[in-house]
Amino acid sequence: MERLLTLKEAKKFLGVTTRTIQRWDKEGKIKVVRTIGERRRIPESEVRVRV
Repeated sequence: MERLLTLKEAKKFLGVTTRTIQRWDKEGKIKVVRTIGERRRIPESEVRVRV
């Protein structure tokens, strides 16, 4: 199973803000997995594509 990154991990890796990742999610530019508590988790493959 693929590793899922928290927003904090993903934004640090990508060098963007939390708002940017939230916007990308809303615009469908990045695949995001939601937890039961509606938290965003970003698959590691999505982050690697952007780097």
